[in-house]
Amino acid sequence: MSKIRLGILGSGKGSNFRAILEAIQAGQIDAEVAIVLSDVPGAGILQYAADAGLRAEEIVEPKFRTRLSPEVEEGLVRTLKDAGVDLVVLAGYMRMVKSTTLDAFPRRVINIHPSLLPKFPGLEAWKQALEAGESVTGCTVHYVDSGMDTGEIIAQESVPVLPDDTAASLHARIQVAEHHLYPAIVKRFADGELP
Repeated sequence: MSKIRLGILGSGKGSNFRAILEAIQAGQIDAEVAIVLSDVPGAGILQYAADAGLRAEEIVEPKFRTRLSPEVEEGLVRTLKDAGVDLVVLAGYMRMVKSTTLDAFPRRVINIHPSLLPKFPGLEAWKQALEAGESVTGCTVHYVDSGMDTGEIIAQESVPVLPDDTAASLHARIQVAEHHLYPAIVKRFADGELP
């Protein structure tokens, strides 16, 4: 059986991508990264991918900030298909994914979100949890659908909110959990455990 091929979409420095790639390089996940794409020019994730010898490309979207225009999204799907991608992994990708991509990769687009969904969807979920006075938050890996962090939940990991937590300290602890949970879920796809 051939290795599962990952297409990574990210907008930032790519710490979750790095955790997945390190697990692949360590032989813990039987997968390969086919392509890394970012909608942010010069994003850290592109540099990290290029340094690792991976195909890394920019998605150019001149019109919209929170989504891709239909023609750009169609181009994205073509690029992913041409790269032989089996599973699309969102790693800090800050745009809404639309039906063009979701229909091309049914139940094969996943995301990680820094809260215990359905609580605190959207931006800066760790700040939302702090402001709400939560004692526990965490992270969630879910299938992506057309809503904002509304897709079916695959797995979650809890993180306690400590009395002296700041937004930064809580976010840092959630990221540790993310870097453990996300590679574990990608492994389950690679091993054929998830549909």
